[in-house]
Amino acid sequence: MKNYIEQIRRGRNLTSLEMEQASELMFTDSTDAGSIALFLQAIAEKKETAEEVAALAGVMRRHAIQPPLPEGTYFDNCGTGGDCSGSFNISTASAFVLAACGVRVAKHGNRKISSAAGSHDVLEALGIPADLSAEERADMMRRTGMTFLFAPAVHPKLKRIGVIRRQLARPTVFNMVGPLASPADLHAQYTGIPRSGFVMEYAAALRMLGRRRAVVVSGAGGLDEASLAGRNTLVFVDGGDLIPFTLAPEDVGLQQAALHTVQGGDADENARIIRSVFAGERGPKADTVALNAGIGLFAEGTAGTIREGVALAEECIRSGRAQQQLDNVIGFCEGARKGAAAR
Repeated sequence: MKNYIEQIRRGRNLTSLEMEQASELMFTDSTDAGSIALFLQAIAEKKETAEEVAALAGVMRRHAIQPPLPEGTYFDNCGTGGDCSGSFNISTASAFVLAACGVRVAKHGNRKISSAAGSHDVLEALGIPADLSAEERADMMRRTGMTFLFAPAVHPKLKRIGVIRRQLARPTVFNMVGPLASPADLHAQYTGIPRSGFVMEYAAALRMLGRRRAVVVSGAGGLDEASLAGRNTLVFVDGGDLIPFTLAPEDVGLQQAALHTVQGGDADENARIIRSVFAGERGPKADTVALNAGIGLFAEGTAGTIREGVALAEECIRSGRAQQQLDNVIGFCEGARKGAAAR
């Protein structure tokens, strides 16, 4: 590990093979925590490359526990986090809209690391526990058309690294890799990063990992979601092609709004916001969910254009189908808990 740290500190990018070897060392119990912390700091200061990100994602997937999901391919809209914006859980809300529109969503996520409420924090506040078994998560997919893959459950090798990341208290390459390391078989993906200058590299990593369709966004104002605050930077992965473009809210019939209008809070507050959006409350928070769900529908291929996707997402929320999707998942979880208690 020392050799890799020294190379990175000299500004040299690691090859895919070198990054795979370094990643395997991070997942080896005999590698001391101090060396892992230095490696993560060094690569963050150098800035990651597409090859490094894709290589680490591949190693994580090899070490992951494969959930017993029904046969087929899935979609994920997990973002990297680390934008320090304090926004509510936009991608989690959008996942319910996507599922209500017929997309098979296997959402990868974790608890808070650098935010006030991570995906699984707000899910628990909504009534969706993180401690579901692998079989229950697979059954959730069969019964509701979506499921949530709790990162610590499917990536047990990350337990020690998670402690190191919390001690570093800064985004690391693992933030960048998280959305790429889902053990589910993803045919398409929509993900966000808070670094507009890395969007093309990130799209290249998705292509290296075999995504047939994907969209990467860096939101206006530094959000790791598409934002209403201005023009967003995106890349569309279409087979082997990487197509850069920009998108402002008015391009898809939405109004601009400042970043503070999507401010969230702790898990309970963010759960309240999601419920209010699905209950029909209008405004920037609902528009932001529609924008991101709309891009997701385009990335997955359900919508032919992002504008069409936004219209589908708005109708899904307005009709109550997003709320019904949330209720179905909560109902499934309540039934699973009762069944477990009766056994």
